[in-house]
Amino acid sequence: MTDGQKVLVNLATGLEDAERVTIAFLVATAALDKGKPAAIWLTKDAVRLALPDEAKGEACDGCPPLERLFGQFADGGGELLVCPICFNSRKLDESQLVGNARIAGASPLHDWIGEGATVFSY
Repeated sequence: MTDGQKVLVNLATGLEDAERVTIAFLVATAALDKGKPAAIWLTKDAVRLALPDEAKGEACDGCPPLERLFGQFADGGGELLVCPICFNSRKLDESQLVGNARIAGASPLHDWIGEGATVFSY
């Protein structure tokens, strides 16, 4: 059951900083575990994480595998909102987005936020 308080994680880095990616997915998945709707807004090179087989590897010794975190986030109902400018500038294929991802610019992002959200930024 949800308490209605949404959690938005802004992730502006991809696997060039895998520790930030790990932390972002840990925070977002923890929100889902607490019954909060959660989304990760992927910007800059993080948009690549919305493609199959991109979120993989371990960021550090003892860090959970990104594949597991990615799966837990998706299985928990988490959404990936993908910046269209960032995605298109990298000439990526929208038809390849994973099932819980969708292109969402600033206006759809605000629609998702609605009456408010707790925001984390990595």
